[in-house]
Amino acid sequence: MSGDAPLGLAAMHRPPSVSVVIPAHDGGRHIGAALDSVLAQRYQGSIEVVVADGAETPRLATMLERPYPDVRVVRNLEGSASAGLNHALAAATGEVVVRCDAHAVLPPDYVARAVETLQRTGAANIGGRRHAVGIGFFERAAALAVTTLLGVGNARHHRGGREGPTDTVYLGTWRRETLDAVGGFNPHLLRNQDYELNWRLREMGETVWFDPALVVEYRPRGSLWALAKQYFDYGRWKAAMLRQHPRSLRWRQLAAPTLVLGLLASFTAASLGQHVALLFPLAYLAALAAWSVAIGLARREPAATLLPLALATMHLCWGVGALTPVPLRRPRAALPQPSRRAGFEKAPAHEAKGH
Repeated sequence: MSGDAPLGLAAMHRPPSVSVVIPAHDGGRHIGAALDSVLAQRYQGSIEVVVADGAETPRLATMLERPYPDVRVVRNLEGSASAGLNHALAAATGEVVVRCDAHAVLPPDYVARAVETLQRTGAANIGGRRHAVGIGFFERAAALAVTTLLGVGNARHHRGGREGPTDTVYLGTWRRETLDAVGGFNPHLLRNQDYELNWRLREMGETVWFDPALVVEYRPRGSLWALAKQYFDYGRWKAAMLRQHPRSLRWRQLAAPTLVLGLLASFTAASLGQHVALLFPLAYLAALAAWSVAIGLARREPAATLLPLALATMHLCWGVGALTPVPLRRPRAALPQPSRRAGFEKAPAHEAKGH
C-alpha cells in the first residue's frame, strides 16, 4: 500500500514539495480568487501551481500571464476536468499533489493541514468538506440547497462529520506515486472523475480519508440554467461511472432517479383518471416548501424563498441525467496516457511554460 510508504527520506528533513493542480474551462469570474487563495498558503515547503486551460482559445493563459507570472498554464484541448487534471499532473513536479477547483477558495492553512494529515494517517487520498457560499441572491439559494440533507443526502464531503475513512472527499491530496500507481484520472468521464478515482484506490486496498478541518469555500452556480446543466451532467456521468463500477452504488444515488420515475408514473396515472396519484407530486412540493421555510427561519436567509426551485432543479436534473444514456463523444484531441510505473507523460516544454 502506498499509504505505508514515506514521502521520501528528504521529507524527514523538509516539508515535501507540493503541486496544486487546477482544471479550468474558461477565464470565468472565480479563478482569480482560487489562485489568490493558493498563493497565500502558509506552508513551509515549496508550492507550484499548474492550471489546465480547457477553453478552445488561449484566453485564460493571456489573462493570467501578468497578474500571476509564476502560475504555469497548460493546454487541455479535450476540455473536460478529467483530461485537464491529467495534463496538469503531467506537468507537475511536486512530491504531493493537491487539487483545487476554479470555483474553490482554499483557507490559508489548507495545504499544510492536508500534507500533515496525509503523513499522519498514511491514507492514499485526503480531503474535506465543500462549504458553499453564494454572493448573489440565486447563488445564496443554491448554496443552501447544496449544503442541506434534502439537497445532497448524508455525504460527509457535503455536510461534514467525523474524521476517518470514507468513500470520497471534496478535491483531494495525494502522494505523486499514488496517482502514478492508480493511473491518473479516468479520461472517459466528463464528471464524477474524483469519485471514480477514489473507488479505484479503495479497490486497491487504499484508504480515502475525510478530515473535517479541511473546509473549502465554494462558489455555486449563479443561475438556474447553470445549476440545471451542472446537475444533469452530474447524474448522467454518475450513471456512466456506475456502469463501470456497479459495486460502488450508494443508496443516496438512487433517490433522484426514483423520484423522477415516481413523478412520471403519478402524472401518467392521473392522466388516465387516477387522480389520487397526484398525491405523490403534491407531497413532494409540500416537503420542499416545509423544508425551505425551516431552513430560511433557522438561517435567517431571505434567499430561502428560492430554495424549493433550487432543490427541485437539482433533484429532477440529476435524476433525468442518471436515466439518460451518455452519448458517444469524440474528444478534441488524443489524451496522453499516464504510465502506472513511470509516472505521467511530461508536458511539452512550451506548454509547461504557459505559451
